[in-house]
Amino acid sequence: MKKLLAGLLVCGMMSVSIPAFAYQGIDDVCQNYWAQTEIASVVNDSIMTLTGANFNPEGKMSRVEFVKALLKVLGNDDLELKTKVKFSDVAKSSDIYAPIARSQQLGLVYGYPNGTFQPNKAVLRDEAQSVISHITIDMPVDNSVVSKYSDAAKVPAWAKTVYAKTLSYGIYVNHPDENELRPTEELTRAEAAVLLYRLRQRLNLVKAQYKNVEETVLGTETLAMVRKAPSHEVTVTNLRSIIKEGNVLEIEFNEAFKSKLHAAGDAVTFTNSEDIVTKEGTVLFPAGSIFSGSVLDIKDPQWFNKNARVYAQIDKVTTPCGKTVELSAKPFSKDYSLKEGPWMTAGKVALYTVGGAAVGIGSGVGLSFIPDPTKVGTGIAIGAPVGSAVGLVTGFVTPGLNYSAKQGEEVKVILLKDASIDKDCSKL
Repeated sequence: MKKLLAGLLVCGMMSVSIPAFAYQGIDDVCQNYWAQTEIASVVNDSIMTLTGANFNPEGKMSRVEFVKALLKVLGNDDLELKTKVKFSDVAKSSDIYAPIARSQQLGLVYGYPNGTFQPNKAVLRDEAQSVISHITIDMPVDNSVVSKYSDAAKVPAWAKTVYAKTLSYGIYVNHPDENELRPTEELTRAEAAVLLYRLRQRLNLVKAQYKNVEETVLGTETLAMVRKAPSHEVTVTNLRSIIKEGNVLEIEFNEAFKSKLHAAGDAVTFTNSEDIVTKEGTVLFPAGSIFSGSVLDIKDPQWFNKNARVYAQIDKVTTPCGKTVELSAKPFSKDYSLKEGPWMTAGKVALYTVGGAAVGIGSGVGLSFIPDPTKVGTGIAIGAPVGSAVGLVTGFVTPGLNYSAKQGEEVKVILLKDASIDKDCSKL
């Protein structure tokens, strides 16, 4: 209840200055809500439904609601029934009979030892993760990955491997504290939306027997935004486009940035003024997409003309239609940093040199004029090169430049792992 009140309070406060809602027609999810893009997506695609104009994001996700949504993600919501429901608390005349029968037929969500399904009982977070682990392709996992979370001791023994697998696949949710898994708590509808959205983006990881959508490779296309990029390959399937690790994207600062005014942890955003598209014509990121990330660290300028370095990472892209794509990208440079280029450094040294020459000339003229005004030319001849030399040396030994970028200034970023874009996202 406290979560719900807090969420509504924040939405109410933000609606004064921000466009009110993430998705047209949802009255209780404001634009800055942590799961707004995922909720907008699952509602838009009819995976989850509204009650009137409300989504009830902090409400519980019941077992039958989870089954219905899961069937839609897997393309099995109209699967032909070939079995009878065996659960004593699911009447054949009820509207929940068919989805539970399909779930039973596929082996998605199981019932309880006493022969009941308990359709209205809330799904626990570890139960949802268990279902996702069960239907995805098996892989060797290291259970120790779970130990890095502060509440690892709360993960039941049976769920250690479950979490290790779903964490590795990136199909999990741990809001609001990224260091907690909260395995035995009830799954909220907002958390369910995030899980289902991430599962939908990774349908290629779902075992064939659980999905009614086969992924087939249509071809390999070329993304050649930057000639020296380690990779230019984009794999296109009937479900998604996969931008391979090593591709380089050209994006622009969404607002002006100055390293001396920022610190580690600050948010940073970029955009693309034109579609990011393959040579063959597949649109990957429509113009106006927002690339969101954060500053990891800032190294201040150092003596001997060493410029400041800004280390940043991009974590996701939000398209104009509200779709979210997870991304792992950093600036395309030897040490993954943003810094002023050699031309800016050369300009600084030149300014010091010119300034030094001016000071040298002034000093030379002054020193020569006092004893003998006729020797002003000699003072200039001596002062100019001496001052230039002093200025040049000063330019090289003083601290380097801070990093700054104007709004709209272009930046190149390299993908550190494959980026998967579902077709609905790339088309809109």
